[in-house]
Amino acid sequence: MTTTPAPPAAPPVLRLRDVHKRYGPRTVLNGADLDAAPGRLIGVVGENGAGKSTLLRILAGELRADRGTVRLPATVGHCPQTVVLHHALTVAQHLRYFQVAYGLPEPTRAWELLEELRFAGGPRDRTGTLSGGTRQKLNLAVALMHDPELLLLDEPYQGFDWETYLRFWEIARSLCERGRTVLVVSHMAHDADRLDALHRLAGGRLTPVRDGGRA
Repeated sequence: MTTTPAPPAAPPVLRLRDVHKRYGPRTVLNGADLDAAPGRLIGVVGENGAGKSTLLRILAGELRADRGTVRLPATVGHCPQTVVLHHALTVAQHLRYFQVAYGLPEPTRAWELLEELRFAGGPRDRTGTLSGGTRQKLNLAVALMHDPELLLLDEPYQGFDWETYLRFWEIARSLCERGRTVLVVSHMAHDADRLDALHRLAGGRLTPVRDGGRA
């Protein structure tokens, strides 16, 4: 009787090796390692000030590591903790701006995402008039509208009500089912059962807390 060998594992879409970052005398990352395969929903938790946002900024290409290796896919989406929207621009103007930046023919996907998230604003509403949770929905749609291979989310559900919070996780899981990789950063681990793997950032290093299928 012969057995069929298991197919080789897909190469990681994201790889960190021995990544270091300092701010003056303060060491933030001290040899951080991480692999993320396609179709995985991965969490990184850590205390405030542990370096989670610094890690995401390095992964997003906004900040250079002092040393180490960072390998990323061709397309990355980043939803930072601080909403990156201009208060004087309308919702439609934001989507048009990022449509051009991403080289998209139309911002159709962004409008679809806003509908899925039950966005309360209108196309002509200036973002400065929107609530914090509504701005965060727009922030998330902007990060997702170009269908990136890797999505980096920093405390992405701040200001969401319970229904939107649950909808966020449905969207994240559907992205993974389509082969996208989603990395969610938080200071709390209560969402661990929704993740495929969980890592803790402490002392500048990433330590696996759990890996494998969801609990």
